[in-house]
Amino acid sequence: MLDAGRTDENLLEVNNIEVIYNHVILVLKGVSLKVPKGGITALLGGNGAGKTTTLKAISNLLHSERGEVTKGNIKYLSESIQDQTPTDLVEKGVVQVMEGRHCFEHLTVEDNLMTGAYTRKDGKAAINADLEMVYEYFPRLRERRKSQAGYTSGGEQQMVAIGRALMSRPTMILLDEPSMGLAPQLVEEIFGIVKSLNENEGNTFLLAEQNTNVALRFAHYGYILESGRVVMDGPADELRENPDVKEFYLGMSDEGRKSFRDVRSYRRRKRWLS
Repeated sequence: MLDAGRTDENLLEVNNIEVIYNHVILVLKGVSLKVPKGGITALLGGNGAGKTTTLKAISNLLHSERGEVTKGNIKYLSESIQDQTPTDLVEKGVVQVMEGRHCFEHLTVEDNLMTGAYTRKDGKAAINADLEMVYEYFPRLRERRKSQAGYTSGGEQQMVAIGRALMSRPTMILLDEPSMGLAPQLVEEIFGIVKSLNENEGNTFLLAEQNTNVALRFAHYGYILESGRVVMDGPADELRENPDVKEFYLGMSDEGRKSFRDVRSYRRRKRWLS
C-alpha cells in the first residue's frame, strides 16, 4: 500500500486551498491532499461537494469560469504551479479528463486521439507507437477509429477521452467522474483499464468520483469531501470498512443495507444534534 503522507513520493501536494467564484462564492474551504507517485487517489463525495473544482484548481482551468485560488498553494514535483497555464501543465505531464467526456464530435475517433499529441515534439514514430498502445488498451476504439466520435456510445466516448489524455504522455491524469452516465458493466471496464494503466504504464491518477463503492475498490487512497472540505481520508481498504463511510456513502450499516433516503435522513439528524 502506498503511503500518501510520504513527501518524497508525492507528485502533487494541495495545501489548504480556498477557491472563490465571482469574487463572492466560497466553494473550497481549506482543502489539502497529496497524490503519491504511481498511485490511484480517489476524491469522493456527492454532487456539489467540490471535487470538480479541486481538479480544475490543480489544472488551472478555474479562470474560464471566473474562479480563483485565493489561499493556499498547489505544488507538482515540489514546484508551485498556480501561475502556470493549462498548456504548461500538459507539457509537464499533468492532464485532465473533463467530466462529460467532451469529444470533438465532428472528428473521427482517431483524429480525436491525435489531438492529444498536439504539444509533443518527439516525432511521428513515437506518437504512432503511443496510438498503438492506446488501441491495445481500448480495442473497441481500434474498431471505431474511422467513425465520427459524435456517433459513438457514451462508454466509447469516455475511452476516447482517456485515450486522448494518454497521447500527451502524461505522468498524472486528473480523471473527473469517469462513471457518469455509464452502465455498471462499462464502469467496471473503464476502472479496470485505469488500474492496468497504473500498474503497467506507471500513470498516476487523481480521480473524482461519486460512485464511492467502485472507486474505493480500485484506488489506493481516498479523500472524502463535503461542502468544500475534506471530512475524512485514509487508505482505500480502511475507508471501505469505516462504519460512517459504509452508512453514509455505501448505503450499508451493521444492520445491513439502508435506503439512500434513510441514510440521508440519519445524517441530517446527526448534524442537527451535534
